[in-house]
Amino acid sequence: MKSLGLYKKEKLCSTRAIELLFATGGADFTRLHYPLRAVARRDSVRRSDAPVAFLISVPKKRLRHAVERVLMRRRIREAYRLNHRNYSLPDGIRIDLALIYVADKPLPYPVVENALARILKSMSAHFKPEEPGTEQ
Repeated sequence: MKSLGLYKKEKLCSTRAIELLFATGGADFTRLHYPLRAVARRDSVRRSDAPVAFLISVPKKRLRHAVERVLMRRRIREAYRLNHRNYSLPDGIRIDLALIYVADKPLPYPVVENALARILKSMSAHFKPEEPGTEQ
C-alpha cells in the first residue's frame, strides 16, 4: 500500500520561490476550478526531491473567521493528500504549486475534493512533455 502522508519536503516554504510564483509572468500554469484557484510554475533550482511543493492560502478577505479558514485549509490539505499520488508528472520536473481558496463561505469536502482533482488532472496534462510528431 502506498503511503498517503504529506511530508515537509512537499510544502512550499521558500520566500523566494513564493515571490517568483506570484511575480508578474512567473506562473506557467493558472487554473480556476471553483472554489480553488491554482498557480504553478516549474522550479529547476529547488533542492527537494518532491515533484510538487505546494502551499495553501485561504484569504482573510474571503473568510473572516479564523475557525472557517482553518477548516478550509484542512479540507484542502486532506483532498491534496488523498489525490496527489493519482496524477503523475514526468521524472525530473519540479513544480511549485499554490492553491488559493476563492469562495466566500466554507464549502463541503466533496466540492473541494472534486475541484482539486480537476486541478491536478489539468496540471499533469499541462506539464506532460509533448510526444514527438504531434503538433497542435
